[in-house]
Amino acid sequence: MLGITLAELVLATIHLKTGFPPKYVTNGVYLILTLTKAFYIIAEFMHLRHEIKNLIMTIAVPALLFVWFIIAFLWDGNSFKELRNRYDSHHYEQSKTPAPKPAEEGHEPAAKKPGSAE
Repeated sequence: MLGITLAELVLATIHLKTGFPPKYVTNGVYLILTLTKAFYIIAEFMHLRHEIKNLIMTIAVPALLFVWFIIAFLWDGNSFKELRNRYDSHHYEQSKTPAPKPAEEGHEPAAKKPGSAE
């Protein structure tokens, strides 16, 4: 695991100083190295390397489904945002307008409640 972590650090240093591996390549390598470390942790520290296949599948299948659910929900949320911006022009315009600047001298006077005596 130390070797994989050092490889990640060297890759990050080279990418930051030279920009040589493009960002998508660097991210792909990081993903592969991180999955390798995860499988090593599961195999060694959870003692699953020498277990029967059914026990391994009992742990691996729900974990993979959980990752798939996260990816699916993020994808669906992004498509909802894109569709909302495309078909609701008012929402798109409102999301691009900057927020009003606060008052320079401090807080504005408190608003009166409806039905108050003053």
